[in-house]
Amino acid sequence: MNTPLTRRGALALFGTSALSLLAVAPLSGCGASNGGKDAITVGSKAFTEGVILSELYSLALEHAGFTVNRSFEISGSLIHTALENGDIDLYPEYTGTGLISVLKMDPMTDPEEVYETVKDEYAKRFDLIWLDKSEATDGQGLVIRSEAAGELGIKTISDLQLHAPELRFASQGQFDERPDGLPALEAVYGPFDWQSRAIYDEGLKYEVLRNDEADVTPAYTTEAQLTDAAFTLLEDDKHVWPPYNVAPVVRAEVLDAHPGIAEALNRVDAALTTAELTRLNARVDIDKEEYEDVAREYFDSIA
Repeated sequence: MNTPLTRRGALALFGTSALSLLAVAPLSGCGASNGGKDAITVGSKAFTEGVILSELYSLALEHAGFTVNRSFEISGSLIHTALENGDIDLYPEYTGTGLISVLKMDPMTDPEEVYETVKDEYAKRFDLIWLDKSEATDGQGLVIRSEAAGELGIKTISDLQLHAPELRFASQGQFDERPDGLPALEAVYGPFDWQSRAIYDEGLKYEVLRNDEADVTPAYTTEAQLTDAAFTLLEDDKHVWPPYNVAPVVRAEVLDAHPGIAEALNRVDAALTTAELTRLNARVDIDKEEYEDVAREYFDSIA
């Protein structure tokens, strides 16, 4: 989803297309009151999933009695600074992004270790608090045509590596060269001796697979197209890539003043799954529904 960063604002593995290149405008932090509670400013990154999550958080806070200011679609390269500066009070972040892009630490693959590391380091370095992480994770992966997967019995990346000579790979270019792309996979799984390999624009990859021009492509694990039975997301069974579990990150002073924020937002993340987040993305990106309507309907189902 665009800029040199991924759509979570982390590694530029597969090409990008949605993060805003606009600078953050001056935003308001906690201010307006409602029943003695200050307004909470919720930020979001500038891609579909980011605004859906932030709208869910906003609805949860309003349901708990808070007044909410929405400051959505902030560049992924600027949103952490906006939070540190108090321009926003909280936003949904991904554990892998916090570990690698913000903390500049080496990748880890255990979800609990990553979460505890970012939680501790954010508190010490930035006075920012990670609330409970969700099961939902928007990570890196590989997608195969379901027809090919069925014919060859492929369910995992290990299976894929064994059958690579029978498969056509649709790359987005950088994936072949970056140390966290194909080289990382080959270091763990062994060489991928593809039948053929061609570079396609990231926005065309699912069309390429659907048209039977290729069999396998890099992807993100909550992309809307993965709701289509024509595509199968493969299990990273040897855990090459770090986890990207979603969780709210909140300024400590705001949370101290309004501890009810934690209960409201943790209820949302407790309900979310990767499959559900993928379906929500699909309703906006494929079905062209408004993200506010999608978020409202889903929140009402879990409230």
